[in-house]
Amino acid sequence: MGSESEECSENEVILGVDGGTTSTVCVCMPLLPFSDHLPDPLPILGRVAAGCSNYNSVGEDAAKDTLGKVMEEALSKSGVKKSAVRAICLGVSGVNHPKDEERVLSWIRDIFPANVKIYIHNDAVAALASGTMGKLHGCVLIAGTGSISFGFTEDGRKARAAGAGPVLGDWGSGYGIAARGLTAVVRAHDGRGPQTMLTSHILDSLGLSSPDELIGWTYADPSWARIAALVPVVVSCAEAGDQVANEILNNAVQELASSVRAVVQRLSLAGEDRKGSFPVVMVGGVLEANSSWDIGTEVINCVLKTYSGACPIRPKVEPATGAALLAWSFLMKEILAGHR
Repeated sequence: MGSESEECSENEVILGVDGGTTSTVCVCMPLLPFSDHLPDPLPILGRVAAGCSNYNSVGEDAAKDTLGKVMEEALSKSGVKKSAVRAICLGVSGVNHPKDEERVLSWIRDIFPANVKIYIHNDAVAALASGTMGKLHGCVLIAGTGSISFGFTEDGRKARAAGAGPVLGDWGSGYGIAARGLTAVVRAHDGRGPQTMLTSHILDSLGLSSPDELIGWTYADPSWARIAALVPVVVSCAEAGDQVANEILNNAVQELASSVRAVVQRLSLAGEDRKGSFPVVMVGGVLEANSSWDIGTEVINCVLKTYSGACPIRPKVEPATGAALLAWSFLMKEILAGHR
C-alpha cells in the first residue's frame, strides 16, 4: 500500500461540490492516503455555501459564477491555493446528459490547471455517495425543492427516475407539494374544490388578505425555491387533520415511492426475487423526520411493500462531502490502475 500513498502529497486537497436548485455547497478536504478505512470524523478544511447553480433555473452565467465562487472561497477558507487541488467532483442539479457534463466541465477547466482531475455528475450521485461514504451502489432519493431518484449497480450500470423539473412531473418535490397547496387554495376560492384550512394558513404565512392576491404573489417571482418554502405550511395543515393537505402529502409519498421502485426495477437491485438487500439513501428537507407527518418514513414503507430488502440510510455527512469522497475514490482507482 505504500507505493500508492507516495502518490499523495500531504499538501494536496480535493474539492467536493453539491450544486442544488436551492443552494450550492463546496467542501475542501485533504487528499487522504489510500486506505480501506476512512477517518471518522472526516477532516474538512473548509466549507462554503452559496445560491443556486442549476443553470436550467438561473441561467448558465449565474450557475458558472456560483460554482466558481464556492470553490474559490472554500480554498481561501482552507488556506490553500488552486495549485494544491488534485481532484474535484461536482454533483450538479440539471446535469442530465453528456452534453450537460461537457458544459460544466468546460467551465471548471477554465478555472483549474489541466492536471486536476475533474468529475461531473448529477447532484443525486453526490447525495448517494454521502450515504454510502463514496461507494456507488444502491439508490438515492432526493426530495427537497426538486426531486429525483438515482441508482447504481456494483458493476456501474445506472438509472434515474423523475428529476425533470416541476413542469415535467416531479410532484413529490417540495415545489410540487407547495404548488398543489396553492392550487387547492385557488380551487376552494372559486368553487372547484373543497374548503381547506390551507387557505387561511398560506395567506397568513404570506401576509396576504385574499386568495385573489396569490396570483400576483406567485407570478411576481415563480422561482422553485420560493414556492417550495411553503411546504411546512402544507405539513402543519395535514398534521391538524386537513383532508386536502393530507391528500397532497399522500400523493407526494406515492410519487416519490414510485420513482424509487422504477430505479430498483430497471437495475434489478433487489434481484429476481425482489428480496435482495440494497441501500436507499434519503436526502432532502421533504424527507427529514421533523414532524409527526414523516414523509420519508411513509415513502420507505411504500417501497418495502414491493422490495423487502430496502435499507433506508439517512446520511451522516452532507452531499458535498459525498462528492469529495467520490473525487477521492475515483482518483485512488486511477492511481491503483496506474500501478498494475
